[in-house]
Amino acid sequence: MELSRPDPKRWLALALLCAAQFIVILDTSIIGVALPAIQTQLGFSPGGLSWIFNAYVIAFGGLLLLGGRLSDLFGARRIFSTGFVILTAASLLAGLANSQELLLAGRAFQGVGAALIAPAALTIVMRLFAHNGAELGKAFGFWGAAAAAGGSAGVFLGGVITEWLAWPWTFLINVPLGLLVLALVPTVLRKSPRSTGRVDWFGAITVTGALVTLVYAIVTAEAVGWASAQILILLAVAAILLVIFLVIQAARREPLLPLSIFKAPNLAAGNLVMGLLGAAWIPLWFFLNLYLQQILGLSALSSGLALLPMTVMIMVVMVGFSGRLIGRFGPRANLTVGLLLMGAALLLFANLPTDGSFWVNVLPASLLAALGMALAYIPATMSGMSGAKAEETGLASGLINTTYQIGSAVGLAVMVALAASVATHAGAETGELLPGFQTAFFGAAVAAFLGAAATVVFVRGSAPQREVPVG
Repeated sequence: MELSRPDPKRWLALALLCAAQFIVILDTSIIGVALPAIQTQLGFSPGGLSWIFNAYVIAFGGLLLLGGRLSDLFGARRIFSTGFVILTAASLLAGLANSQELLLAGRAFQGVGAALIAPAALTIVMRLFAHNGAELGKAFGFWGAAAAAGGSAGVFLGGVITEWLAWPWTFLINVPLGLLVLALVPTVLRKSPRSTGRVDWFGAITVTGALVTLVYAIVTAEAVGWASAQILILLAVAAILLVIFLVIQAARREPLLPLSIFKAPNLAAGNLVMGLLGAAWIPLWFFLNLYLQQILGLSALSSGLALLPMTVMIMVVMVGFSGRLIGRFGPRANLTVGLLLMGAALLLFANLPTDGSFWVNVLPASLLAALGMALAYIPATMSGMSGAKAEETGLASGLINTTYQIGSAVGLAVMVALAASVATHAGAETGELLPGFQTAFFGAAVAAFLGAAATVVFVRGSAPQREVPVG
């Protein structure tokens, strides 16, 4: 069959898919530096301002499972394109917004588009390179590097755009990028196979409601208190919705998340480790940026530049070495070492001094953390997807993306709460923010070491395979 042969355009297709991954992750981080300007112009309160970030992450993480299922049922290419139509239109809405409500609506719809794009793109990557394990490893190297580049480039571009243009361009930049991607899809990507079945909309509503309620509870707990009636009720509602979702999935003939998928080797373990990876990496990036600006006194643009060596390290390792390392030592060994290195870097950050030097205190530890991320991200993704059936790759990709996003949101919320608690006891002056940052770094280190332990205990080892050079 023709579809069983390698696609001659697979590397060009990968470039387009990596560009999509870059844009999706870029949207998570690019608005950070622009938040003060947005607050001034649109009159956001400090609490309301956080929802410019949360609206995107909640919609993204909450709808990824549905995006993966739609990708399987209607074809990954079609859902990928639909996601970019939504993302592009939502970016235009956010960029032209003249009120808080329109801006938050635009951000939420950006998350909806991203929730369709991410699992569909990952499904296409898996299908393009499933014929060759070495090629798949190299493809995942580019894929992971695109994600890392998007995260750090967002910080840098956010500073450049805010300083030299205006904050709306942090959203409007997506419009020409999205139109370019949509123009290239028909010529670069093959039509994707479709599976038969129906969409479990009730299951989608309950699991999305559970995830949205859980994240909302976590991100608001710092303001109202973890033991408050509001937070306890929200957590109870999230738990009830999750139980209802699991009961529905066990009873339905065509569930959104067939529980049998967790019988696939390493899928459950891979998702657990991916969640812990997100819980370690995102707080590292978040608090390191705060340390650079609020403790060392760097500008937003200088802080973005200071994070670029991490991006370069991740891209070089993922593109140049990950495939060979996975081929030689297997995913489990790379994942374990990567998480241990990240944990070690976070312990170094947990001891950052008030009068620290970027070259002495920040750069070496940040490069160590980047090396850990570069070694861990691809094996975690592969572990969470490799055992899934062909017709469930979209679902598996949605699940692994969901795990990472929810792990990131939960991890960041917990570390922010820890940092705020310590800072409250230490005092509110800038110089006394550092104890809170150090506590957050230490908490993230615990998450990384738990991820390494979970890898050793739960992830099954796979036989290394010799990498075949890609011509």
